[in-house]
Amino acid sequence: MPLILITNDDGYFSEGIKALREALSSLGRVVVVAPDRNLSGVGHSLTFTMPLRLRKVEEDFYAVVDGTPADCIHLGYHVILEGEKPDLVCAGINEGPNLGEDITYSGTVSGAMEGRILGIPSIAFSAFGRGDIMFNEVAKSCKRVVEKVLDQGMPEDTYLNVNVPNLSHGEVKGIRLTRQGKREYREKVFRYIAPYGESLYWIAAEEFGWSPEEGTDYWAVLNGYISVTPLQLDLTNYRAIREIKFIEE
Repeated sequence: MPLILITNDDGYFSEGIKALREALSSLGRVVVVAPDRNLSGVGHSLTFTMPLRLRKVEEDFYAVVDGTPADCIHLGYHVILEGEKPDLVCAGINEGPNLGEDITYSGTVSGAMEGRILGIPSIAFSAFGRGDIMFNEVAKSCKRVVEKVLDQGMPEDTYLNVNVPNLSHGEVKGIRLTRQGKREYREKVFRYIAPYGESLYWIAAEEFGWSPEEGTDYWAVLNGYISVTPLQLDLTNYRAIREIKFIEE
């Protein structure tokens, strides 16, 4: 039976990770190792400056105190599984989408990236919605993707960024292979004054400004499809190598 390692960036207590664990438990052994707090936006960070602690929540379910999603994958693989390579790493289900350039910030996507770095096929799952997400229904769509990957595998150097519309499983139109979309960033920095006069700042998004171009991740979920975007570890811009000639001497 398959061995599946799960993490997220919303914390071990999130409804998304519980729903994913439940949905995948019928496929094999599922081991959850997740942060002890919400770390949305933490990106692909590893903790080198302080020790980490594992806290057992229940059988095959652990929280990492002060750990990032990438930390969780390392501790899950090297400590909990004692170096036994899982058949699959899954990250999520994230509460909210991870589309376009947002994947660079996402701890959820980075959890899957870390699994791929360790040589494990990996998938990041996110729900396209804000509030009142039907996690149990979204998890059914996630399971559908997992079953296909376990059956067919995926290419080397590849991990998947999957966004699922917030619909009942029966309402989802299907699965689409997509490319990473784009949006116009409109973040704003808000300034507040603390009681003792110190300035405090809060970065927040005012508008998302997604471009609904057909074939992109955003277009797919907007139109009721599961978006599956293949990502790769090699970030080299090969077109630029051909174009940037002035660097070489």
